[in-house]
Amino acid sequence: MSGTGALAAASVWRPRPGVWRPFSAYGRGVIRFHSSGMTLDSINRAAVDRIIRVDHAGEYAANRIYAGQMAVLGRTSVGPVIQKMWDQEKNHLKKFNELMVAFRVRPTILMPLWNVAGFALGAGTALLGKEGAMACTVAVEESIAHHYNNQIRTLMEEDPEKYEELLQVIRKFRDEELEHHDTGLDHDAELAPAYALLKRAIQAGCSAAIYLSERF
Repeated sequence: MSGTGALAAASVWRPRPGVWRPFSAYGRGVIRFHSSGMTLDSINRAAVDRIIRVDHAGEYAANRIYAGQMAVLGRTSVGPVIQKMWDQEKNHLKKFNELMVAFRVRPTILMPLWNVAGFALGAGTALLGKEGAMACTVAVEESIAHHYNNQIRTLMEEDPEKYEELLQVIRKFRDEELEHHDTGLDHDAELAPAYALLKRAIQAGCSAAIYLSERF
């Protein structure tokens, strides 16, 4: 499988009033960070709230997509491939659940919609066969990786040292989404019926979901 490879793993933070402090390692490598001195008062709250809220929503929707795909294809030869990607998405969602608490960010009010829409998208594309499911994966993961890159640029322009830990989380997850994208291509995504049209339609939906989740 091609792919960008995951970057160094980021820490998990224990929510405390005012300041973030890492207390354990996340992912494969054991990386311990020194506190960046980031406090709830010193950060750009509007930007961070928007980033965490939309990323939490996106990872939740991705979990529902993979759940839908597994419901249809879980017992087929491609089931273990989908399950592996889903397991990573579960870790992403767990991390953003923790960040929601640490940064005191409210979830989007559209979570019930993403619950239903995500599962329907996953199951619906899986009904087209393995190729349809993988086409969905390529479209969604490409959109998410592009969105993560935009967030990285925003935080880098704001203050890369202050947001060091958050940047490492986003970079790691971005790289894993790109691995999923490449996995989809490796498993015949481009052979799906009307691949180009399907990809554009899914990505248009992703763009709308990102826009709405950031704001509501």
